[in-house]
Amino acid sequence: QVQLLESGGGSVQAGGSLRLSCAASGHIDSHFYWAWFRQDPGKEREGVAGIDTDGITSYIDSVKGRFTISKDNAKNTLYLQMDNLGPEDSAMYFCALGPLATLISQFYVYWGQGTQVTVSS
Repeated sequence: QVQLLESGGGSVQAGGSLRLSCAASGHIDSHFYWAWFRQDPGKEREGVAGIDTDGITSYIDSVKGRFTISKDNAKNTLYLQMDNLGPEDSAMYFCALGPLATLISQFYVYWGQGTQVTVSS
Protein backbone atom coordinates (compact mmCIF):
# COMPACT_ATOMS: atom_id res chain seq x y z
CA GLN A 1 0.00 0.00 0.00
CA VAL A 2 2.22 2.76 -1.32
CA GLN A 3 0.81 6.26 -1.16
CA LEU A 4 2.25 9.39 -2.75
CA LEU A 5 1.19 12.87 -1.72
CA GLU A 6 2.30 15.91 -3.69
CA SER A 7 2.40 19.43 -2.33
CA GLY A 8 3.95 22.79 -3.10
CA GLY A 9 1.99 23.78 -6.17
CA GLY A 10 0.47 27.20 -6.59
CA SER A 11 0.36 30.29 -8.74
CA VAL A 12 3.47 32.22 -9.66
CA GLN A 13 4.45 34.85 -12.19
CA ALA A 14 6.77 34.07 -15.06
CA GLY A 15 10.36 33.95 -13.89
CA GLY A 16 9.38 32.79 -10.43
CA SER A 17 10.12 29.58 -8.60
CA LEU A 18 8.26 26.77 -6.90
CA ARG A 19 9.41 23.71 -4.99
CA LEU A 20 7.23 20.62 -5.24
CA SER A 21 7.35 17.81 -2.71
CA CYS A 22 6.17 14.22 -2.89
CA ALA A 23 5.89 12.40 0.41
CA ALA A 24 5.83 8.62 0.07
CA SER A 25 4.50 6.15 2.58
CA GLY A 26 4.10 2.39 2.72
CA HIS A 27 6.41 -0.35 1.51
CA ILE A 28 8.49 1.13 -1.29
CA ASP A 29 10.67 -1.04 -3.50
CA SER A 30 14.20 0.25 -3.02
CA HIS A 31 14.95 -0.26 -6.71
CA PHE A 32 12.06 1.83 -7.99
CA TYR A 33 12.64 4.84 -10.17
CA TRP A 34 11.10 8.12 -8.97
CA ALA A 35 9.80 10.68 -11.42
CA TRP A 36 7.72 13.79 -11.96
CA PHE A 37 5.14 13.99 -14.72
CA ARG A 38 2.90 16.84 -15.78
CA GLN A 39 -0.28 17.24 -17.76
CA ASP A 40 -2.16 20.32 -18.89
CA PRO A 41 -5.75 20.13 -20.17
CA GLY A 42 -5.76 19.28 -23.85
CA LYS A 43 -2.18 18.07 -23.83
CA GLU A 44 -0.59 14.66 -23.37
CA ARG A 45 1.02 13.68 -20.11
CA GLU A 46 4.77 14.01 -20.25
CA GLY A 47 7.63 12.93 -18.08
CA VAL A 48 9.55 15.87 -16.64
CA ALA A 49 12.35 14.43 -14.54
CA GLY A 50 13.42 11.20 -12.91
CA ILE A 51 15.95 9.97 -10.38
CA ASP A 52 17.22 6.49 -9.60
CA THR A 53 18.41 4.88 -6.38
CA ASP A 54 21.96 6.13 -6.95
CA GLY A 55 20.87 9.72 -7.48
CA ILE A 56 21.34 9.71 -11.25
CA THR A 57 18.90 12.15 -12.79
CA SER A 58 17.19 12.57 -16.12
CA TYR A 59 15.28 15.55 -17.55
CA ILE A 60 13.35 16.41 -20.64
CA ASP A 61 15.15 19.00 -22.71
CA SER A 62 12.64 21.76 -22.08
CA VAL A 63 13.38 21.90 -18.34
CA LYS A 64 17.13 21.28 -18.29
CA GLY A 65 18.92 24.03 -16.43
CA ARG A 66 15.71 25.22 -14.81
CA PHE A 67 14.36 22.22 -12.87
CA THR A 68 16.20 20.07 -10.36
CA ILE A 69 14.91 16.74 -9.10
CA SER A 70 16.19 15.41 -5.79
CA LYS A 71 15.31 12.83 -3.19
CA ASP A 72 15.65 12.65 0.57
CA ASN A 73 15.98 8.95 1.26
CA ALA A 74 15.67 9.32 5.02
CA LYS A 75 12.31 11.07 4.62
CA ASN A 76 11.12 9.10 1.58
CA THR A 77 10.39 12.40 -0.07
CA LEU A 78 10.91 13.49 -3.66
CA TYR A 79 11.39 17.12 -4.65
CA LEU A 80 11.25 19.18 -7.79
CA GLN A 81 12.82 22.61 -7.63
CA MET A 82 11.47 24.69 -10.48
CA ASP A 83 13.19 27.96 -11.33
CA ASN A 84 12.61 30.52 -14.07
CA LEU A 85 9.10 29.24 -14.65
CA GLY A 86 7.19 30.14 -17.78
CA PRO A 87 3.55 29.80 -18.82
CA GLU A 88 4.45 26.65 -20.74
CA ASP A 89 5.19 24.99 -17.39
CA SER A 90 1.61 25.36 -16.19
CA ALA A 91 0.18 21.90 -15.56
CA MET A 92 -0.91 19.40 -12.98
CA TYR A 93 2.28 17.82 -11.67
CA PHE A 94 2.29 14.19 -10.55
CA CYS A 95 4.78 12.15 -8.60
CA ALA A 96 5.20 8.55 -9.74
CA LEU A 97 7.20 5.40 -8.95
CA GLY A 98 7.98 2.59 -11.35
CA PRO A 99 10.33 -0.34 -11.98
CA LEU A 100 12.15 1.11 -14.99
CA ALA A 101 14.42 4.10 -15.55
CA THR A 102 12.16 5.76 -18.07
CA LEU A 103 9.91 8.78 -18.38
CA ILE A 104 7.23 6.84 -20.24
CA SER A 105 4.15 6.97 -18.07
CA GLN A 106 2.82 3.51 -18.97
CA PHE A 107 5.62 1.86 -17.00
CA TYR A 108 4.80 3.55 -13.70
CA VAL A 109 3.00 1.73 -10.93
CA TYR A 110 2.22 4.30 -8.24
CA TRP A 111 0.88 7.81 -8.71
CA GLY A 112 0.09 10.74 -6.48
CA GLN A 113 -3.02 12.87 -6.76
CA GLY A 114 -1.24 15.79 -8.37
CA THR A 115 -0.52 19.38 -7.45
CA GLN A 116 -1.44 22.29 -9.69
CA VAL A 117 1.16 24.72 -10.99
CA THR A 118 -0.03 27.88 -12.70
CA VAL A 119 2.42 30.35 -14.22
CA SER A 120 1.13 33.71 -15.40
CA SER A 121 2.87 35.87 -17.96
